[in-house]
Amino acid sequence: MKQKTIVGLAALAALLALGVGAALAGPMMCSGEQKICVAVCQKNPPPLAVDCINACHDRFNYCRHTGCWDSGTSRYCGLLRQ
Repeated sequence: MKQKTIVGLAALAALLALGVGAALAGPMMCSGEQKICVAVCQKNPPPLAVDCINACHDRFNYCRHTGCWDSGTSRYCGLLRQ
């Protein structure tokens, strides 16, 4: 009985520790996604990078209106529109 209590408390402590870490993580923002997008684009040769960066700006404007980032392969919502 005592061992089950200790295991239960250890599991509860682990869950609380994971929850605190998630709560302290900063919210995702449209501007953060744009910075990542532009950084990835800059790895391309210059002629391709310009078009890629322009697409990042278009995605950023879309995100500011909707709160959703669309990378072309995936779409996720709930971002702060800053």
